[in-house]
Amino acid sequence: MQTLATQDYIVFLLYFILIVGYGWWIYKRKQKEQTSTKDYFLAEGSLTWWAIGASLIASNISAEQFIGMSGSGFKMGLAIATYEWMAAFTLILVAVFFIPVYAKNKIFTMPQFLNQRYNGKVAMIMAVFWLLLYVLVNLTSILYLGALAISSISGLNLTLCMIFLAIFAVMITLGGMKVIGFTDVIQVFFLILGGLVTTYLALNLVAEKFGMTGIVNGFSLMREHANDHFHMIFDKSNPNFIDLPGLSVLIGGMLIINLNYWGCNQYITQRALGADVKTARNGILFAAFLKLLMPVIVVLPGIAAFVLYQKGGFQAEMLQDGSVNPDKAYPTLLNLLPTGLKGLSFAALTAAIVASLAGKANSIATIFSLDVYAKAIDKYADEKKLVFIGKLTIIISMIIAVIVAPFLGIDKKGGFQYIQEYTGFVSPGVFAMFILGFFWKKTTPNAALFAMIGGFLMSIIFKFMPEFVDLSFLHSAGFSVPNSVGIYEIPFVDRMGFVFAICVIGMYFISIYETNKGIQTQGLEVDASMFKTSTGFMIGSIIIIGILAALYTVFW
Repeated sequence: MQTLATQDYIVFLLYFILIVGYGWWIYKRKQKEQTSTKDYFLAEGSLTWWAIGASLIASNISAEQFIGMSGSGFKMGLAIATYEWMAAFTLILVAVFFIPVYAKNKIFTMPQFLNQRYNGKVAMIMAVFWLLLYVLVNLTSILYLGALAISSISGLNLTLCMIFLAIFAVMITLGGMKVIGFTDVIQVFFLILGGLVTTYLALNLVAEKFGMTGIVNGFSLMREHANDHFHMIFDKSNPNFIDLPGLSVLIGGMLIINLNYWGCNQYITQRALGADVKTARNGILFAAFLKLLMPVIVVLPGIAAFVLYQKGGFQAEMLQDGSVNPDKAYPTLLNLLPTGLKGLSFAALTAAIVASLAGKANSIATIFSLDVYAKAIDKYADEKKLVFIGKLTIIISMIIAVIVAPFLGIDKKGGFQYIQEYTGFVSPGVFAMFILGFFWKKTTPNAALFAMIGGFLMSIIFKFMPEFVDLSFLHSAGFSVPNSVGIYEIPFVDRMGFVFAICVIGMYFISIYETNKGIQTQGLEVDASMFKTSTGFMIGSIIIIGILAALYTVFW
């Protein structure tokens, strides 16, 4: 069993004291303002652009990236980085088109948008669904995967690791969004520094395996000995096409996954909703730059582990129940770090997990307090009571996650796949409901309900259709591929694209029919001037898009 040395625990303890101490200092400075719901949940007007950008990344990057994406790097290579690099492009779209709409219409929560744009029925259904999804899918998977990773590195009991992570996250979250936002800056520093240390070690190990030294040589050797792991776009013959189907990762379902996640997700947009448009945009642009860096930290170590495994390394460490488990790649590399640096990487991994837990718990508290409790349970609750209810919600949701996480089979599915599969059942319908609600004033509440409920049902139908219908006739067009048992399936990313298209078409005809019958709609305030950006933002966006074009060209 692996354990940390005393020096590693000292490094980790210093990180813990720094985070908690800094969070406590911010909390005491702002304690008088904590009776305001907008200040507590949104840190209204307090977060700088760099705090918003850092918080977005800290909330997004967690165990499923460090463990799951490194595992996918081991299995399929650099192509999995499309989730990160396409997110950089998506963040620019969100900054330009989504944030001004939220700001102009004074929208602070996603259910509030649905209530304002459609009606209370649509908003309440989605609020309850989001709460269930956030607690039973996102919070549990982050907590359980994080505990698994920390347990494998430290040798500590899994349940003890879960409890520690939950308590640590609650300590940060109870301070409100200000504490989360500013402590996330330190969390991101540890996350990136520790991640780069692990990548440096991995590339050096590859070089040493071939009798050379240096990370440049290591990277060149990886490209030489695992050339098939450096292609961003797969063709139909690639066994991983079912996970990342060709050009769909650029112009299809991957855009829907990212736009829904970054633009219609309380967990993410909450970081920017309390700021003015210029500050929010600059923070999101900063997050987009950081996104370009993420594959270096979470994907390259997995490819390095693959090369080392192919050359006879990690033969025992990578096995689980007699077969190779790609998710063991990152923890295996961490256990090779020298004393002290291992503590730093351990702190980086913990930082990623705790920041994500804190962000998710704060979003759960925001939606429950403002959109469920204040609307359906106690309509006369004052600001102070709503903040108290929010804090209570944080504690209760974390306790639920600790209790139920071990029983959900998260480790058997793979954390990244677990989250994508269950959120992917609703993402197309939710995104259709948002995007038409933003930009087409004729969209009706019943059309939104069709997308919400119909999109979910269609996703299930597409998922299980191959069990009853032979879809091999779609193979020549690239829309179906055989799975591990030879049954032709529509790749997950393409399924999302199809469901989104059906939802938009259905919403269009329902809305046209109902508006012709005299149904009135509540369009948002939107005008072209809202989408103008500053020169600095435009230059930054062009640089990011140029880097992305170069990366996809080189690694096509």
